[in-house]
Amino acid sequence: MPQPPVYNPSRRKSRRRALDVLYSADLRDIPAAGVLADTLTRMGTEVPPHMAYAVEVIEGVEANAVRIDELISSYAEGWTLDRMPVVDRNLCRIGVYELLYRDDIDDAVAISEAVELAQELSTDESPRFVNGLLGRIAEYAAR
Repeated sequence: MPQPPVYNPSRRKSRRRALDVLYSADLRDIPAAGVLADTLTRMGTEVPPHMAYAVEVIEGVEANAVRIDELISSYAEGWTLDRMPVVDRNLCRIGVYELLYRDDIDDAVAISEAVELAQELSTDESPRFVNGLLGRIAEYAAR
């Protein structure tokens, strides 16, 4: 019998930190690597353990940005990347990265974590939008 997806609180912190960096880079129209470097410098020697996964996510999103954005654009019914709220756009990027490039993360976990962050940080409509978009991309990826 399949096991239910496992919630990992440190991964949620990692995703939140990755979102902070990607959001800031997106708003400022600069590479996320620069924002990440500044963030790590500010932390000094006190880098929390959850930052390791956050760095992986940020670097993974940047390395695969063209493909990730193509998929989001293709499956976002009636929305362009530019019209999406910045938070939603970057939550979807994190979600798509986890769906396509992280075999250690169950699709349901990647989607539910993105939806939870959308509920916490974005508009009332965002959780449904993020859930639908990532669900369609997960179906595509499962083919």
